[in-house]
Amino acid sequence: MANLTRLVEVRTKILKENDVVARRMRDRFRDSGVFVISLVSSPGSGKTMFLEKTLAMMRQRGHRVAALVGDLATENDAERLGRAGVPVRQITTGTVCHLEAEMVQAALQGWDLNELDYLFIENVGNLVCPATYDLGENVRLVLFSTTEGEDKPCKYPTIFNTADITVITKMDISDAVEFDEVAAEKHIHSVRPGMQILKVSAKTGDRMNVWLQWLQDRCDASLDTSVIET
Repeated sequence: MANLTRLVEVRTKILKENDVVARRMRDRFRDSGVFVISLVSSPGSGKTMFLEKTLAMMRQRGHRVAALVGDLATENDAERLGRAGVPVRQITTGTVCHLEAEMVQAALQGWDLNELDYLFIENVGNLVCPATYDLGENVRLVLFSTTEGEDKPCKYPTIFNTADITVITKMDISDAVEFDEVAAEKHIHSVRPGMQILKVSAKTGDRMNVWLQWLQDRCDASLDTSVIET
C-alpha cells in the first residue's frame, strides 16, 4: 500500500507540473494569435495521412501552419509531413508514450509563433496516456479508423471524454471492412453524448473540406472570445 501511495503522489505531482507549463503555453499561444490543435489516436489510424492532407490544404488556402510530431523513436512522420511544405519538428519521446507540455515548450524554441495561424501537435500513437496531459491546445481531436472496430470509444472512454470532436478516418474503405457507421456513432455517444462526429477520407479528400470548415469556425469563435475577454 505504501508503494501504491507513493506512486499516486508522484503521478499527481507530475500532472500538476504539466498543468502549470500547459497554462503558460496556452497564454503564449493566445498572445501570439496561434490556434493550436492536438491530434490523438491509436497507431495505424491514418493520423499522419490525415494531418499531411490537412496541412497541404491549409497551406494552399493561404494559412500559415506548422506541426509538431511526437514519436517514440523515429523521425519518419516529420519527414513525411514536411512534404506539405510547412515547418515541421519532431519530438522523440524515447520510452515515454505521450507528449507533455514541457516537451512542446522545448520543441518550440526558436520559432516565432506570431508568424503562425495554426499549430498542429500530433501525439504519440496511444489512446491512454495522452488523455491526461494538457498541452495548452485550443482543441483536441481524437481519430479512429474504420479498420479499428466500432467499439473503440467504449474501450478508451477517457480520451473521447477529453476530446472536442471525433474524426472517423479511412471512410473510403468502410464498405470493404464492413464498418458499421450506426454502431460507431452509438458507441461514441454512449461515452460522450452529443459529441460531434466527422467522417472523412484523407486519401480521397472526401469531406476534408467539412473538417477544415469546422476548424475555421472554432478558430473564429476563439478569436471572438478573446476580444470579449480583452
